[in-house]
Amino acid sequence: MKPDLVNKPYLVDAVIGNSRFLASVLDTGRIVRFWWPHVDYPQHADRIRSGLRLAGGDGRATWFDGAEDGWRHESSYVPGTNIFAARAESPRVPIRAEWELYAVPGEDALVFDYRFTNTGTEPASFQFVFYSSIKAAEMSTYQTTEFRPADDALVHFHRDYFFSVSSANVCTAYQSGYAWEQANAGGLNGSDINMAPDGAMEWAFEDVAPGGAARLTVYLAAGRSLEDSLAALRKAKSAGPDTLRERTAGYWKAFVDSAAPCPSDRADLRELYERSLLAIKLMADELTGSIIAAPEFDEFYTRCGGYGYCWGRDAAFITTALDKAGLHGLSTRFYEWTLTAQDEDGAWQQRHYHDGRLAPSWGLQIDEGASILWGMLQHYRALPDAGGKERFLRAAWPAVRKGADYLTREIDASNGLPNASRDLWEERFGQHTYSSAAVYAGLKAATEMAALAGEPSLGEGWNRAADRIGETVRTLCWNEENGVYYRGLQLAVDRDSYERARAEGKEASETRDAKGYPRFRLAFDPVVDVSLLGVSVPFGVVPPDHPQAWRTADAVERALTVPGVGGIKRYEDDPYIGGNPWILTTLWLAQFRALAGQPEEAEKLVDWAANHRTKTGLLPEQVDKASGGTAWVVPLTWSHAMFILAVHLTAEARSAPTGRPRAANA
Repeated sequence: MKPDLVNKPYLVDAVIGNSRFLASVLDTGRIVRFWWPHVDYPQHADRIRSGLRLAGGDGRATWFDGAEDGWRHESSYVPGTNIFAARAESPRVPIRAEWELYAVPGEDALVFDYRFTNTGTEPASFQFVFYSSIKAAEMSTYQTTEFRPADDALVHFHRDYFFSVSSANVCTAYQSGYAWEQANAGGLNGSDINMAPDGAMEWAFEDVAPGGAARLTVYLAAGRSLEDSLAALRKAKSAGPDTLRERTAGYWKAFVDSAAPCPSDRADLRELYERSLLAIKLMADELTGSIIAAPEFDEFYTRCGGYGYCWGRDAAFITTALDKAGLHGLSTRFYEWTLTAQDEDGAWQQRHYHDGRLAPSWGLQIDEGASILWGMLQHYRALPDAGGKERFLRAAWPAVRKGADYLTREIDASNGLPNASRDLWEERFGQHTYSSAAVYAGLKAATEMAALAGEPSLGEGWNRAADRIGETVRTLCWNEENGVYYRGLQLAVDRDSYERARAEGKEASETRDAKGYPRFRLAFDPVVDVSLLGVSVPFGVVPPDHPQAWRTADAVERALTVPGVGGIKRYEDDPYIGGNPWILTTLWLAQFRALAGQPEEAEKLVDWAANHRTKTGLLPEQVDKASGGTAWVVPLTWSHAMFILAVHLTAEARSAPTGRPRAANA
């Protein structure tokens, strides 16, 4: 069993953190990845393991945070917190391990708080083994591990990343570097320093009585220098686990209490609502305000293009949900971050790192920047006081002006739609109906903000461009024969698809670009896609009671509901990860049904999403179309945001005098 960055699970069961630390955890209570000092980059964990070595045995360690040696696990969040608790028992080992994992709010420290209970009938002596392999800054080379006697600590470091590991208990053995075999077999060799990423420490417990318990807390403290890391370690050790635990639990309780309560009186929905708020907070970077889509799990892009980045489009939905929940501060911080990520020409690119720098991408998605402008207006409207509104408008207005000017420059004069770009799923290039609706909403939002800023004349051109987009969406993008919008126009395809379309009598074209390369386009993309709901919800090109809107919603539900397991997939013949139903797509339809005055139908879709949360209460991206189990990405921030929005909109639909609440963009 060789520690290796590549051998990481795609699916995890929990996340812990404090908005500077973020860590992914398995249901066995093992941390498999952690990020610091930002939630997206860099990731440092190679492998961290916890084990026992029984006196009188063969000297081999048994790793209770895994499935070896018959260990069985129970795990869950401590209610109302981001503290994760695990329990491990094995019929082969007379020691039960129970522990909690958490990051201390406001501190650069992770806490591993262990309690060991003798479940046998005789006194038990054993060693607790903590193995840590940390490849700081995701580097497989140039790592060093050193034992520092004055702090009884192992320090892992590379360049300006330092991670100190220790306990208030004094260790009885240690090894710096090349420690896995000795950690397994026993006999840590006391090496003080090695140019290697790993090390191990042991603590001895003697003659624990039957039914008796022993406790040990391990701290992992981070710093950009050796002095900072050791200072954070000493501070954590000085405070002790009881104080740190109380502080952490109190912090999360106060955070939840600061939010608007769940509008549902159902216990299961209230619990998921609370967990959604807690999960979203972990994805918001404390230092920059950016919000990531999910903790990264496919760092080598083996099955996807990665998720540990900030998408402006995702975040616009997320901040709208946060504002619904009354957590305006997190939304304000995000929109302050967008000012650092905007290009000089006014565009926002597909995705970014926490510091606003461009992340790896597939090219421009025009809906990203348009969604940010739309989201800025939603946030302005949600701010509870006039002073806050004025401050936000003053800060955002220059970016709004640049962003709206950019969007109007990107209008195709031939049809009034935005120029071709990537779709929201980042899979195809064309003039997409969803993207056009987002640009419509972004320009309408900018128009309103121009008036608020005292410069209404600037919004006149933006408003005209938006109106033409809306008219084209309602006419040219409408497929009357199928009773649904076209997914888009001028869809880029390969030569074979082009020739096949021509043979079938479909409208298609061939052009040459500036370098003479052939480019092939289909005039219409007829595939039914859940994103077509965006024309109405949330972007308001047509209201939910418009015939085009409800016919589209019915077509979406009819074509995309997955037989058997239920839920809504992204689009017809979706190949990604097998073509499963998604949580957010199902909740998107729920929001439409709520805004269309159908709260009972909305509730059924909300129930489906709630029933497919993980056993730790998190919402994944996808649900397996055959088994109904979690299929991909845990947790997905956008899923949690869509749940919050759907619960609020459903409650508003039930309480509205006409059975229909005001549309989000009305």
